[in-house]
This record gives sequence, structure tokens and C-alpha cells, in this order.
Amino acid sequence: MKILVLGGTWFLGKAVVEEALGRGWEVTTFSRGLSGEAVAGARAVHGDRTVAADLLRLAGKGPWDAVVDTSASELAPRDVLAGARALEASAGGYVYVSTVSAYRGWPDKPLTEVSEVLDGPPDADGSYGRMPEGAEGPDLHYGRQKAGAERAVLTTFGDARTTVLRPGVILGPGEYVGRLPWWLGRAARGGRLLAPGRADKTIQPVDVRDVAGFALDRAPASTASSGAGGVFNVTAPIGRETMGGFLASCLEVTRSDGELVWAPDEVLVRHRVRQWTELPLWRTHPGAWQIDSRGAYAAGLTCRPLAETVKDTWQRLSGGGQPVDHPRWAKHGIPAAREAEILAALGS
Repeated sequence: MKILVLGGTWFLGKAVVEEALGRGWEVTTFSRGLSGEAVAGARAVHGDRTVAADLLRLAGKGPWDAVVDTSASELAPRDVLAGARALEASAGGYVYVSTVSAYRGWPDKPLTEVSEVLDGPPDADGSYGRMPEGAEGPDLHYGRQKAGAERAVLTTFGDARTTVLRPGVILGPGEYVGRLPWWLGRAARGGRLLAPGRADKTIQPVDVRDVAGFALDRAPASTASSGAGGVFNVTAPIGRETMGGFLASCLEVTRSDGELVWAPDEVLVRHRVRQWTELPLWRTHPGAWQIDSRGAYAAGLTCRPLAETVKDTWQRLSGGGQPVDHPRWAKHGIPAAREAEILAALGS
């Protein structure tokens, strides 16, 4: 197998490259070369996905059996469309990593792979779907952009040659967002630790290495000869993992003497704790962790226990393996003073 990984130098892209090389595949990566380190053994091509000349030069490095696109999170649909068109003749298929945010019902409703997807034209620019200033309601800009990017690939490569993966939250070694690293750091500090919601609340994070493996498993299928593309949610099974088990794992791997103090949702809402960021992974929306991924399991996705993800991430962080610097990191975690205030309100 010969694959092209768009990205390939950090987190999911790097995990895809490492897994592909481990399988003995030939790997080309395409990135700007501004962050992360190239994986030894892969052929690195540098360029900008928004520059037509760079895309044309990249296409000349092919052909490949498949493209695995892990780096389009900040690209407008029209840029994804331009890249897909440039590569269509040089690649058998295309695996596009999208997000559950592309669904109209997320995070308010349970989801399956046939749930309605947001509007988003394949040629939209980066402003499409942005909320007008002062408007009220959910901000669907990111989801509409990703939905448009999905359509950009599908309209170019066709259903049979396109696989769309819609993960929820991806955790694991090298995570740049800062969700799991924040919880690990907080657990390591010990003391009374503000735990959000209920211990038995189901959560569905998926390990980055499992997403990478599934993306590669689908790469050979995303070819014209097989006609076996598809759309797959990529999450851990509903009900297998819980917030309590997750936080207990954080305390265990950091050898912390911390004490979990559970705060009901209504208490955290009353204190205006920012959902999803101040206490990462906590969200009151009923559909946030009700994502049906049975289609992916039937197609071969396996999800390692969350405790293993926690352990391996801590080992990497404590061994000096820091992730790529990213502005999203600073958005996660509740200030110590705010946490102390809420803990005091809860009493003993």
C-alpha cells in the first residue's frame, strides 16, 4: 500500500503515519513543516494546502492507493475541495476525518450514521455558517464547515471511493487540545478535586491510535475497485466508560492521594462553569455521549479501554513527551481559585 497523509507530523496524523509504517506501507506526508516533527521512514513533502501550485506539485509525487486527510480542521470547504480535485487522479480513494459536530443534532440528540448532517456547500469559504454578531443560539459554524468539507470530498471522489470518519473526542499520547493532560495534571496535584456531574455518567472518548488504525483499515476499501466507502461514527461504546472510571484512572496513574468531590450538574451550571473546557469532557447536553458507532465496530473498529489511554498519555507526559504547542491548550481547565470556591460551596 502507498498512502498520502495530509498532515502527518502531530497527534492523529502522526499516529496514522506510525501505524502505516508499522504495517510496512509506503507513506508520503504533506504539511507546511511548521509544527511537529516528521516521522522517520516517511517521505515528507512540504507545502500549503491553500496554494494551487503546491497542490499541483504534490499530485506529481503520486500515485497513491489512498489519501488519509487528518489536517483539514482549520480549512474552509473550498480549500478541501481544491485539494481533492488536485489529487483525484493520483489517488484511489480518500479517507476524510471529520467530526460528530457535522451532525445537526449534536450535542442535543443521540446520533447514528444516518442522522441529519448540517448544511454546508462544498465550495463554501471560511465565513460560511458564522453567527451574526449579537445572534442567540448554538454556534454551528465549525460543524457547517466540516459538513461542507465532507461534501467537497464526496463530490470529487464519489461515494464508493470516499470514507468519512466522524470521531467525537480523541484522546491519547500527543494530544494537543489539553483535555486529558489537564485532568492528569490536576490529579497529580492531589487534594480535593472537583469532579463534574455523576460518577456513573457515560463518556465515549476514543484513543488516537484506534482512530488511526481504523482509518488505515478503511484506506484499502476506499478505492474504485472495491466500491466500499462509507460514513462511520468513531467513538467508544455507549455505557462502557464512565466519568468516575476516567477520573479514578487519572488518580491511579499519577499515584495521587486526591479525593474526588462530585458536584451535580445544576451546581456547576449555577456557578457558570464553562462546559467542555473548564472541566474537560463535562457537558450537560443529553446527546453529547450518545453516539452510536456500531457501524464502525461491524467494519472492524476496536476501542482500547480508556484506562490504557490514560496510562500511556501520562507515561509520555511524565517522560518529557510534550505535545505540539497549540492555542486550544490554554482554554482547558478551571482556575484553582474557582475550583476552591465551588468546593467550599459543596462543603465536606
